[in-house]
Amino acid sequence: MTVQRIAILGAESTGKSWLALELAARLQAHGLAACSVPEHLRIWCEREGRTPMAHEQGAIAQAQARSVLAQDAPVVIADTTALMTAVYSLYLFGDASLLPFALAHQRLYTHTLVTALDLPWVADGLQRDGPQVREPVDRLIRQHLLAAGIAHSVVHGQGLQRLDNALMALGWPQYTGETVQRGARLENRPLWACEKCSDPDCEHRLFTTLLQRPTDPADNPS
Repeated sequence: MTVQRIAILGAESTGKSWLALELAARLQAHGLAACSVPEHLRIWCEREGRTPMAHEQGAIAQAQARSVLAQDAPVVIADTTALMTAVYSLYLFGDASLLPFALAHQRLYTHTLVTALDLPWVADGLQRDGPQVREPVDRLIRQHLLAAGIAHSVVHGQGLQRLDNALMALGWPQYTGETVQRGARLENRPLWACEKCSDPDCEHRLFTTLLQRPTDPADNPS
């Protein structure tokens, strides 16, 4: 069976967990076998009652990758991937050692979505470092995806509009709601030459062309 893996990346408090669950629910509502894989870091923090130290980052990245690859549903939606752990390890501890593994793992995904910074920051216990980290983390995510040549789409919007924009980015407009009929605000991120500019508004203005739409997940052979 062909498995389509969808990665949802993004800085903190940008709706990754909500989007992963809602995407799976929307596809399931249309009769598709889809599952969402939770963020292992959240599970780890809740279990340990603290945030991980530098030497614990690698095991968390490996566990996140294994949990995604263990799923065999036709559509697997990952609430973050090992790349998020690698980016935070770099940002918080200056440790870039996890990036080669994380980027190699990221290539196993059919689609990569990056959640935009257009949602308000909300505290969430141990999971959040503060609104000041969102822009630099967002910049690092995009920088390393671009440097590795990994195509991705940046998804904007509030509430269900964000969900519909994600479905449009995935090339599945047939699963969207009515909101998509009136100009969904969606940035699709092709590979581009300017490596220094990471301003979201600038990118949204310059790059609005949809990526080539993939096959409907319902058409995957089993």
